[in-house]
Amino acid sequence: MNEKLDTKLIELIAEKIHEKWMQKRIEEGWTFGPERNDTKKQNPCLIPYRDLPDSEKEYDRASARETLDALHELGFQVIKRSDKHSKL
Repeated sequence: MNEKLDTKLIELIAEKIHEKWMQKRIEEGWTFGPERNDTKKQNPCLIPYRDLPDSEKEYDRASARETLDALHELGFQVIKRSDKHSKL
């Protein structure tokens, strides 16, 4: 996979990871708050991925990289299906 495509794929996967994390937290009763408060179930990261500070996005990017690396090590290959609505 070329580096430019790899970077784009990692970013798309990271965004999806964040969306799934947010959805789970909201289902558990968490809401946005200016700072993390476990008692009140508030978290400042309950915002769209695009609005996260880069330092927070890096957590999701690391998860995306680890997932792609694990798939590769297990012998899998990521092949994009043809889709006119693709973000890649």
